[in-house]
Amino acid sequence: MTKLINSTYETGEWPKDFTEVTMIALKKKPQATKCSDHRTIRLIAHTAKIVAKIPRRRIEKKIEDVRGEDQFGFRRGKGTRDAIGMLRISEQTLEIDEELFAS
Repeated sequence: MTKLINSTYETGEWPKDFTEVTMIALKKKPQATKCSDHRTIRLIAHTAKIVAKIPRRRIEKKIEDVRGEDQFGFRRGKGTRDAIGMLRISEQTLEIDEELFAS
């Protein structure tokens, strides 16, 4: 398993079995007739999920120092909801004609 993970990480090439995904459409409503009435799920091999998680964590560690503090999306512990919350507070402050300082 370690050889497989290291090989995938070093070459960037995934084994063919790991790239095959089964997609299933599930109905959101009993009388679903349109695409929007369905949601899809992807079934991936458990081994592929594990192998994908290891390089992702390695990459996250390397880029953490490069990303700025203002990066909210796709970051552990900092979601876009946090950024939206900060904007709403800013709007409310400006609406009552108070000074707003941002750094």
